[in-house]
This record gives sequence, structure tokens and C-alpha cells, in this order.
Amino acid sequence: MGPGLRWKTLLAVWTLCACSGLAPAQASSARGSAATQKALALEQQGAWKDAEAAWRQVMEQNPRDAMAMAHLGLALARETDYAGAAEEYRRALRLDPRMPGVQLDLGLALFKQGKLEEAIAPLKVAATAAPANVQARILLGMSYYGTKRYTAAIPQLRLALGKAPENVEMRGVLAQSCLYAKQYNCVLEQHKQILAANPESAQAHMLAGEALDGMKQTPGAIVEFQAAEKAAPTEPNVHFGLGYLLWKQHRYQEAEPEFKLEIENEPMHAAALAYLGDTEMKLEHAAEAEADLRRALHQPGAIKLAWLDLGIVLADEGKKDEAATDFEQAIQMDPNGVDAHWRLARLYRSMGKTEEANAEFAKARALHEKADSSLVKQMTPSASAQPR
Repeated sequence: MGPGLRWKTLLAVWTLCACSGLAPAQASSARGSAATQKALALEQQGAWKDAEAAWRQVMEQNPRDAMAMAHLGLALARETDYAGAAEEYRRALRLDPRMPGVQLDLGLALFKQGKLEEAIAPLKVAATAAPANVQARILLGMSYYGTKRYTAAIPQLRLALGKAPENVEMRGVLAQSCLYAKQYNCVLEQHKQILAANPESAQAHMLAGEALDGMKQTPGAIVEFQAAEKAAPTEPNVHFGLGYLLWKQHRYQEAEPEFKLEIENEPMHAAALAYLGDTEMKLEHAAEAEADLRRALHQPGAIKLAWLDLGIVLADEGKKDEAATDFEQAIQMDPNGVDAHWRLARLYRSMGKTEEANAEFAKARALHEKADSSLVKQMTPSASAQPR
């Protein structure tokens, strides 16, 4: 999840998905040895460590008892040994692929280990077998979300919300999935639902703002971020988001204090520092710009803009070798960025490096950059960003 909206979704999902998929009827009606009945009784008491030992005794008597394997997995899961639980569930399914509830338990054990990609297959089986199972839908939707398969997450989360419409956290995940899938009307729909439940939700306003920005309705996006800022002035990224939208409209005097407020909340906010430095540069505050751009480059997740702008500032100061290094770093981070190639070409020409300059001018001419300047992209960390 990007830093734009910090929904406590995993905690909420774990709370919703605390139960086993193994049906109580299966346990209560089970026939078997005295050892089996003892193990089931220990389960019902919640004595999971003793139940684990009892199920292992059952398996010593019958190593191919699929039910015992599944219940051993359940005991291990309740002891938070999710890796051990997953192995037992898999063993049970190899012997009895249609055992009720075990696919869901396997998916849950994998989900709780953070193995979201592996969790998808058993959760799909569980959701297909029991279409009304909210737990399976939530886990499957969250697994899709966590693996950035947002379009696939949307229908699962919608179905789950049909059974649990009061779940505001899940609405937030659905809204974010819609945002990343560029289904902006869906975001606005969820925004209304969240505000109906919580009129002071800063996160809902931020979601709507990002969606409106994606729809090229920047003035409306600014209004939403202003509402979010009023509701929660310390919400992560609320000042950055508003500052960025103002920056896009070249309202630099208004954007500058917003970036500063974000940095007060989060001094290591690399993007806020970079855009503050860029804003100061545009306002011709060169010394302040250089200081903030250098700070930006020393933060985790430093963005290309900081390298590019620092190169511009240093080139204007006549520090050409340092500027060239910064432009080269900007190009390394975004080889298709026309601006960095063009700046480096001009710098090389001023340094008398005609051959290098011509090569960079040629690259700039050949590139047809398709830039996505949406707010959602700016508020999502880049996998390629590297600190200085």
C-alpha cells in the first residue's frame, strides 16, 4: 500500500478472518478412535498445544488420516505456526482434495505468512465452493490487492461488502483498488459511502482528491485535499498531496508552505523535500532550494526530480562537473526522461564536450515521453528510487 492512505487493512482482515474454514459439524460428527475423540475435545476446550499432541498421536496410529492432518494444521495455526499449518493442510488435501474448509484454511495460513501470491489459488477454490463466504472473498480480494492485481481485487471486495456493508476499512481498500485500476467513478462512489459512515474521514477526502486529479479535475481535487487537511492536519501526505496539486497549477507561493508542513510532520519525506526544493528554485530562492534538494537526496526513496533540480542549481552556480553527475543520476533513474537528457546535453555543450552533447541531444529528440503526472503516482513510492 502506498503512503497516501494508511488504512489498517491487514489488522482488520486478520480480525475478520480469525476463524477456521473447517466446519464445526465436521468435528462434532466425526467418527473415529478414542484418540480422535480426545483430540476433538481438546480443540473444543481451546487447548491447542494439547490438541496438537493428541492429533499427532492419531496420525501415529493412521498416517493417512486426512482429517487428522487438517485438524493438526488448525491446531498449529491457532499456535501461530502458519508455515507448519500450511504444510499439514497441503498433506490433507493431497489425500482428500474435496475436504470442506481446508482450502480456505490453507489460503488463510499463507495469507498470514505474507505469501499472498500462493494464497490466491486455494482462496479461489474456497470462494468458488462457497460463493457466499465473506471470509474467502475478503482474503482473496486482499491477496489480489497485495499483489497489485487491482482489477481482480475489485469484484471480490464488492461481493464481500455486499455481506458486510459496514466495513469501512474494506471500503478503503476497494476505493484504493479502484484508484490504482483507474476506475475513478468507483472511487467517488466509495468516497460517498465512507463519508456517510464517517463524515470526518480525511482518508476518504484524499481518495476522492486523487481520483479527481486522475480525471483531470484538479480544482475539485484541491477542494477535497483542503477538506482532508482541515479534518486531520497530521494525516500522512495530506499536506504533500495539496502542495503537489497547487504545484501542478503553478501556484508555487501557495504550494511552498504545504510542502513545509508535510516535512514538519515527516522530516524524511523525500518527495516533499524534492518538490519543496523545486518550488524554491522556481521562486528563485536558490540557496534554500539547494539545501532542501540535498536533504531530499539523502532520504530513502529519493526521486528523480531532486537529482535533476540539483543539477540545474549547480549548473547555474558554475559547478558543472557536479551538475553533470546529478543529471546522469537522473537519467539512470529514468532513462526515458527527455528533460534530463536535454539538460545534460546543454551542459556538455557548455563544457566543450561536443560529441557527448550531440549524443544526448539525439536521445532527447528520439524519446517520446509519456509522463503520468497524476497525484496517485506521486504518492506511491517508486520501486526504482534509490537513496544517494
